[in-house]
Amino acid sequence: MLTETQDNEEIIQRVAALDIGKAELVCCVRVPGQGRSGRRMQEVTTYPTMTRSLLGMAERLAALGVSRVVMEVTSDYWKPVFYLLEAHGFDTWLVNAKDVKHLPGRPKTDKLDAVWLCKVAERQMIRPSFVPPPPIRMLRDLTRYRADLVAVRTAEKQRVEKLLEDAQIKLSVVASDIFGLSGRDMLAALVAGQRDPKVLAQMARRSMRAKIALLEEAFAGHFTDHHAFLLQRMLARVDAINVDIAALEAKIEEQMGPFVAAVEKLDEIPGINPAAAHVILAEIGIQMQRFPTAGHLVSWAKFAPGVKESAGKKKGKNATGHGNSYLARVLGNAAVAAGKTDTFLGERYRRIARRRGRKKAVVAIGRSLLVIIWHLLSQDDARFHDLGADFYTTRIDPERRKRGHIRQLEALGYTVTLQPAAA
Repeated sequence: MLTETQDNEEIIQRVAALDIGKAELVCCVRVPGQGRSGRRMQEVTTYPTMTRSLLGMAERLAALGVSRVVMEVTSDYWKPVFYLLEAHGFDTWLVNAKDVKHLPGRPKTDKLDAVWLCKVAERQMIRPSFVPPPPIRMLRDLTRYRADLVAVRTAEKQRVEKLLEDAQIKLSVVASDIFGLSGRDMLAALVAGQRDPKVLAQMARRSMRAKIALLEEAFAGHFTDHHAFLLQRMLARVDAINVDIAALEAKIEEQMGPFVAAVEKLDEIPGINPAAAHVILAEIGIQMQRFPTAGHLVSWAKFAPGVKESAGKKKGKNATGHGNSYLARVLGNAAVAAGKTDTFLGERYRRIARRRGRKKAVVAIGRSLLVIIWHLLSQDDARFHDLGADFYTTRIDPERRKRGHIRQLEALGYTVTLQPAAA
């Protein structure tokens, strides 16, 4: 059966492609040739990546009437070129290098790469990657740097715990957080020269007071001046990172001014708090026109299983692939947090975790969160409405059980007619 498909085979008349390196880039421009022969004219030029050279390249592209400039993702070297051309009004496309690989057996040079990319681009055989607008880019820089600093702080705290273990100080066995108020007082006293386990144990506060006997045992170690010197340096680094994180959080709050309404919407979703909403908006933006459907957003974030089929057989484990690590981290944490709530998402997480394990449940709830987020951001008047933890038991399970019983009876040779009971 023949089905109609819509293919856009229109050639981009004036297009440029860039093969970008750290020190220089190769620019290939293809424009219509003279006459009506349909031939194309091509210019390949190498430019340094210094600002003046890039401005000269932009003037040359404008003089040739180039309407679209395409470049591959190359480390972070693409960013200054992309931003400069974007500011000059060009339709800039960033494309995935996997989408424009050379055919096997062809030689590979920077010039040939630029020419190949330009030919593929003029025939519209590639799709652009998602590059958020400048306000979202600035917010993304802040949230990503904050996440990186949190990781560095966590690593430094782990070094402190290892140092205490080396000194036979078992504080982490007694205290769930050695960097709480009580723990910090005790660590500061160790650095100051206090070694008496009883004195150190008496610094416990609130609920820790019930563990004084255990604390005395925990501090009966071999903490030396060598350990004190290292501990002082580590605590200073943790404190400095805390100051930097606080400054970043204040700046993020300032940057989120225009997006307060979106943050409030996402904050209504179980498992997502304002900090998580900041990261989500920084990674996917606020304008969902870039993703025509919720499925496109899910696929871009790699929360949809891949499909590999050959000779009628599905191959592989339907892995989702590697997507945006910052977005995946916050969605994973949100999914676990939602799983602890008495909501529809919480019940869905627990049902999937029982049958297929927690990892599958995290991915499934992460996908559900993305679908909800897409709908909330796509419609100005959309608000989150929880279906309730009893959604499965009151709506889905009765229907499923009814169909199952009917199939069983029909398999035994009975004809089933259902009649609702009298009220």
